[in-house]
Amino acid sequence: MIDISGITRSYGERRVLDGVSFTVQGGRMTGFVGGNGAGKTTTMRIILGVLAADEGTVSLNGSPITAADRASFGYMPEERGLYPKMAVLEQLVYLGRLHGMDAAAAKSSATSLLERLGLTERANDTLESLSLGNQQRAQIAAALVHEPTALVLDEPFSGLDPMAVEVVLGVLRDYAAQGAPVLFSSHQLDIVERLCDDVVVIGDGKIRAHGSREELRAAHSGRSFELELHGPGADAGWVREQAGITVAHLDGGFVRFDAETDQAAQAVLACAVQQSDTTVRSFAPVTPSLAQIFKEVVR
Repeated sequence: MIDISGITRSYGERRVLDGVSFTVQGGRMTGFVGGNGAGKTTTMRIILGVLAADEGTVSLNGSPITAADRASFGYMPEERGLYPKMAVLEQLVYLGRLHGMDAAAAKSSATSLLERLGLTERANDTLESLSLGNQQRAQIAAALVHEPTALVLDEPFSGLDPMAVEVVLGVLRDYAAQGAPVLFSSHQLDIVERLCDDVVVIGDGKIRAHGSREELRAAHSGRSFELELHGPGADAGWVREQAGITVAHLDGGFVRFDAETDQAAQAVLACAVQQSDTTVRSFAPVTPSLAQIFKEVVR
């Protein structure tokens, strides 16, 4: 578990992080989302020791994080740092050796990762000869080659086509399943929503929301509901007349509405059940998407 507590960081008069606190649990995927300049990259650099915090602490499994701990992490920076004229397999083995692996172990790990990431046929090609998407896959392999104890990845899905995204997702899920804490930033909220167990939203250097996907949805769902009726001439227009109800959308037997109280919503359902000429096909609260939650908390 990586615990970030009360981190602040300023550049001159500009405070870019202000009391940032959240936890990356072992065995769970944590998505870190925010607009450009929100503080994601600065936070990640502080976790990795690339930058120092002005205040606050970073700990690993309850103890202050050390240089040795950080050396065992897998890090993919926003700025790509592989050697463009070096063959992909050769530099992955080299990076594995730098992390203390022997030559055989480094080559075995690199070869396995290239196979999983669909780069086996390009293993002996130079990085600069690859497409941007394949360069991104190679950069991900570089973060994983030494079998890290934790992963911190800055925009790992940038430039990947949908098929490549699925491949990378599978690899990252496997690492999390082994108990490693995994933190990654992304502007692709649909990927974060689908992949992550936990989500941290940052805006203007402050944590605006954090928790599991289910917790965030529950906290921001409000009292919006959808009701669908089925039957000849199904019409949900009567919902407009119900006390404590504001209809947001009405289309024949389908209605989306906001309720002032849970009791008001249940009263709508009770009335729907009593209708003699229609049946209730569905009735459920409206669950907000991560994109909707993001817009709500950072505005």
